[in-house]
Amino acid sequence: MNAPPRQLLSAELLTLARARHHQYLTDLRDLVSIDSGSYSPDGVDKVADWVQERLLRIGFDVERVRFPAGHRYRAGDAVIGRKRGRLDPAAGGRRILLAGHMDTVFDDGTAADRPFHMNGTMAYGPGVSDDKGGLLAGLTALEILHEASVEDFGELVFLATPDEEIGSQVSRPVIERTARGMHYGLGLECARENGDLVIARKGVADFRLTVTGRAAHAGIEPERGANAALAAAHLTVELQGLNGLWDDVTVNVGVVRAGTRPNIVCAEAELHIEVRAATGAGMRRATEAIHRAAAHPAVPGTAVVVAQIDLCPPMEDTPSSRRVFEAARKAASDYGLRLGAAATGGVGDANLIAGAGVPTLDGLGPVGGADHTPGEWLDTSSVPHRVAMLACLIASLGSAGNDS
Repeated sequence: MNAPPRQLLSAELLTLARARHHQYLTDLRDLVSIDSGSYSPDGVDKVADWVQERLLRIGFDVERVRFPAGHRYRAGDAVIGRKRGRLDPAAGGRRILLAGHMDTVFDDGTAADRPFHMNGTMAYGPGVSDDKGGLLAGLTALEILHEASVEDFGELVFLATPDEEIGSQVSRPVIERTARGMHYGLGLECARENGDLVIARKGVADFRLTVTGRAAHAGIEPERGANAALAAAHLTVELQGLNGLWDDVTVNVGVVRAGTRPNIVCAEAELHIEVRAATGAGMRRATEAIHRAAAHPAVPGTAVVVAQIDLCPPMEDTPSSRRVFEAARKAASDYGLRLGAAATGGVGDANLIAGAGVPTLDGLGPVGGADHTPGEWLDTSSVPHRVAMLACLIASLGSAGNDS
């Protein structure tokens, strides 16, 4: 009996991924050897040059997005590659976005101080897991799909961003614009240490609360003052007390500043607060609670102004993202892999893609860990199966006829 078409494709893609494994390791060494910290735009652009060349080689149209001056930092370029399939989106062809980032958290000189090296099948070096291993896995998956002549999709889009590690402040509009109209989003961060994919990421909101009081001589007439520092202290206790009220929300008063001199009743204080929530509803509940607390300061004569500084939406665990995960689980089963679905408090570009209304699954790179540390590692033995699995997933999502 002949094997079904899906199993035949799975076998072919694994053969192609294995054939490219040596080249993957060579390319990984080259990428990790480039210092491409978020604040190192020239290094990021070297990685962008490399990504662009690889996409052009397999028939993608490539756009380089250069960001104007005027931001708090100069970012490297973003790279957007697009390739049309043989299925028109109007006739059921699906548009699939793959997203990875080119920047790392490490300063210039780290690649020379702590160069790429292997110990058995384990690779080490700055950014080897986060996200150069995942970025390269995504490109390799596209290459083997090209080699296997898989074209049953509407459009494949590959997005490589320059500043994910510092919140994608410059590239966010590009991410959100690119995500619009996509049927699926696939994040190329590496898998969890146990091999799980990421089904959900908490969203993050940053707030600044400015407390205004009234100054007075602390020794002669303190009763004429209104102590903003005391009001801030009460607020800190009240806001920290929000933790535990909702399972999916955490609140952290991370910075408190107040006063100028010990002999003056404090006239102004400032609190910086971070809220993390797994759902948009949780974020709204916490935001409303912050405003309620600010509206009723504990110290008479003080007032509080709330400013929301930033908001990164949650990547929620939804029925549509679960369907993407089930497709990945089915693809993995062809290779004897058993996948779990993990939720994490960390944020990434996948949050922004999901925030645009796109069903999103993350963690589709190889298995890695110890991100942002000198011990960062990538298990290169996981690369062929994970690359083949990603390619199979893309193929399975390409047509409306495969929607579950």
